[in-house]
Amino acid sequence: MVTGGAGFLGRFVIEKLNAFDGVEVFIPRSNQYNLIEKDDIVRLLNDTQPDLVIHLAAVVGGIGHNQKNPGKFFYDNLMMGAQLIEQSRLHGVKKFVATGTVCAYPKFTPVPFKEDDIWNGYPEETNAPYGLAKKMMLVQSQAYREQYGFNSIFLLPANLYGPGDNFDLETSHVIPALIRKCVEARRLGSEFVEVWGSGKPSREFLYVEDCADGLVKAAAAYDDSDPVNLGNGREVVIKDLVETFARLAGFEGEIRWRTDKPDGQPRRQLDTSRAWERFGFRAQTSLEDGLRKTIDWYETAFMARGA
Repeated sequence: MVTGGAGFLGRFVIEKLNAFDGVEVFIPRSNQYNLIEKDDIVRLLNDTQPDLVIHLAAVVGGIGHNQKNPGKFFYDNLMMGAQLIEQSRLHGVKKFVATGTVCAYPKFTPVPFKEDDIWNGYPEETNAPYGLAKKMMLVQSQAYREQYGFNSIFLLPANLYGPGDNFDLETSHVIPALIRKCVEARRLGSEFVEVWGSGKPSREFLYVEDCADGLVKAAAAYDDSDPVNLGNGREVVIKDLVETFARLAGFEGEIRWRTDKPDGQPRRQLDTSRAWERFGFRAQTSLEDGLRKTIDWYETAFMARGA
């Protein structure tokens, strides 16, 4: 069973799972099962009786959306994770794969972020409720392995991007938002695009198909509660990233920085050695190749809706 299997990351995970012989995959839909409600989770597990649960479902968004919905982001993500793990244990699920977030790391984590540093401080304030709610699955995973012998693992993906991402400017993350802004500015002949923040922070981005590969490899071969980063181990300064977007999207106008808006965490770059050592995962897609594929996908979708 893959929660969030119809979503951005989930579609790529499903594609990789379906390549295995004899694997049957069930994708719960929100109009049938509300994963925030215990009774719906119990009914789901009774209906499907899965051997493996991969939990991808989340209530998520960019900095602005996090700032507007801290309570919802905390409660919904906490309830989904805690109740799914507990009910999976009670229903005899053989393995649970929990996906956390790079937002769980402390605001001032030494770079590159090592998994052992995850408790050494409070997360960046704009996304702390979301990050902490997801991090509770790590606590639960380790506690349940110790007390019940429950096989659950916890993965920490970097910021994802790729074809099929959320390009809604109100709720999207930085890459899809900026791709949309640059493409639309070029098509409309706009003289400038506005970008939140100063452009000085750095981020690490993981192409969505690489992340799906890492998740499936971990599901198949990793059986420990030590958290594991999924990333490519490379950081990029947001200013440089925006200039790359503009070049690839063919936008030649001005970039205007909204320094009155928050930057978020100062730096993000993951130490990815544990994923390689424990289950042989290493990202394959360069940032420029991934951005080009994502921009091409968005251009096609843009044209398809008659823009």
